[in-house]
Amino acid sequence: MVGSQPLFSRTAVVLIGYQKDYFGRDGKLHGVIQASSDSVLRNTLKIINSLKDTSVLFIETPIIFTKDYSELLEPSGILKVIKDVQAFKMGDKGSETIPEITQFGDRIIQIPGKRGLNAFAGTCLEELLKRERVTDVVLCGAVTSVCIDSTGRAAHELGFRVHQLEDCTCGRTQAEQDQYCQEIFPLYA
Repeated sequence: MVGSQPLFSRTAVVLIGYQKDYFGRDGKLHGVIQASSDSVLRNTLKIINSLKDTSVLFIETPIIFTKDYSELLEPSGILKVIKDVQAFKMGDKGSETIPEITQFGDRIIQIPGKRGLNAFAGTCLEELLKRERVTDVVLCGAVTSVCIDSTGRAAHELGFRVHQLEDCTCGRTQAEQDQYCQEIFPLYA
C-alpha cells in the first residue's frame, strides 16, 4: 500500500471453486456451502465489479477431475466425497464455472490443472503471479477450511502476502468459518 491506496498492479484476486457443483442450486455439493453461498457470491461480484477497471489480476482456478478420477489414488476427506458423488468431473455441467463469473470473459484468467486442495499444485499459478510481479494474493471462494486454507498457506510459504476475505469465502458451517477467519488465518494472512 502507498498511503491508503493499494498497489493494484501487485495484487491478484484468486477465485476458487466458483463452479456449478458448489454454487449451482442443483450442484452435487451445493449443500456443503448452501447457507453462505448466495452472500459469498454477491460479495465476490461486488469485489470484481469494483476492481475490474483497475490493474488487479483476476484468476480463477477451477477443480476438474478426469472422468474416472484416476488422479485420486486413495482419496480421503473431501476428495473422497467429491469422487463418491462424482462432482467436478471433466465434461459434466457441475465442473463448469458459474455464469456470474464467466460474464467477465477474459478479464478473469482461468488456470487449469487444479486437482486437489491447493490451487498452486499442478497449475501455473505461481509462475503467473511471479511473472506479473504480484506481491499480494486475495483469496475468495470455497471451501474455507480446505481449498482456501491450503492455497493460502502455500501462497504464504511462496512469499506472497495473503488476504482472505471473510465475506467472500464459504465455510461448511458458520462455526468453521468463524474459527478459520478469527483463529487460523491470522497466523499467516
